[in-house]
Amino acid sequence: MPNTYLERNTLYPPLIGSNPEWGLTLVVTIPCFDEPDLLSTLSSLGRCSTPPMQAEVIVVVNNAAGAPREIVGRNNNTYQEALAWAEDHSRQDLQFEILYLSELPPRHAGVGLARKIAMDEAARRLVAAENPSGIITCLDADSRVQANYLQAVCRYFDEHPGCPAANIHYEHPLEGRDFAPEVYEAIVLYELHLRYYVHALRRAGLRAATQTVGSAMAVRADAYMAQGGMNRRQAGEDFYFLHKFTPLSGFGTITTTTVTPSPRPSHRLPFGTGKVIGQIIEGQPFLSYAPQIFDDLHVFLGQPERWYGPADFSEAELENAVRTLPESVRSFLQQQDFSAKLRELRQHSGSAETFVKRFFRWFDPFLAMKYVHHARDRYYPGVPVETAARAFLQWPTDKGTAREMLAVFRDMDRCEETDTG
Repeated sequence: MPNTYLERNTLYPPLIGSNPEWGLTLVVTIPCFDEPDLLSTLSSLGRCSTPPMQAEVIVVVNNAAGAPREIVGRNNNTYQEALAWAEDHSRQDLQFEILYLSELPPRHAGVGLARKIAMDEAARRLVAAENPSGIITCLDADSRVQANYLQAVCRYFDEHPGCPAANIHYEHPLEGRDFAPEVYEAIVLYELHLRYYVHALRRAGLRAATQTVGSAMAVRADAYMAQGGMNRRQAGEDFYFLHKFTPLSGFGTITTTTVTPSPRPSHRLPFGTGKVIGQIIEGQPFLSYAPQIFDDLHVFLGQPERWYGPADFSEAELENAVRTLPESVRSFLQQQDFSAKLRELRQHSGSAETFVKRFFRWFDPFLAMKYVHHARDRYYPGVPVETAARAFLQWPTDKGTAREMLAVFRDMDRCEETDTG
């Protein structure tokens, strides 16, 4: 039976010559651009205990057409090394497939396109194996996984048959010999910021807020295709991709295994972990979002059913209700033409429950991020992340280091199993 997504939305014909093994259930996808130590990532996967079914790893080494010769040379060396490694370490229940695409269109070349190519190929192989509900995971070429990674991911989706997608618990390394001490200190601040931001949004009332780390995502192939696949963004592709699924019933968080992303500094992307770490090391101030931003947002989101109101909720009553909101929220809603949007939402909602669902499809994590930036730029300037996290945890101003607070946030995340639907 033809598959519409595979016919219309993929960019390449099948890239792997051999047919997938019968029973293929999970495919790990890894984009790889100018990575010096891909083999360590592959080795961490090779040490995984496999579930009682087939798994594959697809690596897409990539660069744009016209890339500098030194990058092409390093990529080719990585490709040849990975091919040799895969030949020696592939086994019946875990196959490694190494691809090299060296002529990607310069306008689109980047991590989003490379992820899309790998994930499309994974979806194609799961469909060919007659397992369209099989699992695709995303990993980075400089990340590591625990030995139970494959088993834990498969078990989670097996135990949650209605789950279309999930994020996977992650923890950056906070010490070691691979990086300078200042790198580890910087990643403490950045990861603390990431976790504080998501928890602050949730406390404000945005239930769909979730961690979006590109090396710690998983999705069923059929859900991946139904939602239009991966985007081709050159940065931030993980945020935009995963938030396609957070409104869906069953979206979850896998906390029984941990992915370890790299904290290394990098200036290859306009934003993201590597960029921020590089800036912190260079001495640029690293600020997070002021707690007042989320306090104000909670006034708006804390009781969304209030905006449904009675059937005769008049324009005057709406205007009065909006006037009671904090100025940061009120000015943002004016920009978004909230009055017209609210009329539309109420008109198409037969009950308060339906209204709330539609309301949060509109005020989703994308719009929330726009509000947060609006409030930061116009009302509440950035603050040190330790200050923000300490206020969230309600710790005294003289209590707790950044590492201690990060440990608390990690524990909070590790103990939850999110269903935002």
